[in-house]
Amino acid sequence: MLTMAYNEKLADRIRAIISLSHKNVTEKAMFGGLCFMVNDKMCVGVEKERLMVRLDPARYEEVLEKDGCKPMDFTGKVMKGFVFVDIWALSTKKKLDFWMDLALEYNKIAKVSKKKKSVSKPARKK
Repeated sequence: MLTMAYNEKLADRIRAIISLSHKNVTEKAMFGGLCFMVNDKMCVGVEKERLMVRLDPARYEEVLEKDGCKPMDFTGKVMKGFVFVDIWALSTKKKLDFWMDLALEYNKIAKVSKKKKSVSKPARKK
């Protein structure tokens, strides 16, 4: 039996919330899980045991006090404006809605990430 790299039940709960108010949503494999892009901007991500939330950096310190919330240090460097929330802290609709509201509110004012230009490699000579 194949296991997914992300929590499918949590991903389904997120799809249901986002679909109520947003049409421009894409899903991308990212960070070893699934990332939801809303209006071409990273919004939330799902891993096996946690949710990644992009939120207003002005609220960063405040939300770190919430149960199950930790700084996002995916690369070893803390990324202010991004947090991980343990799956056990998302056990109710109200709890998940809190984090989704933060992410979707910030998404309205977040900047679109610059797309990296693909650099074509010169043809190898034989």
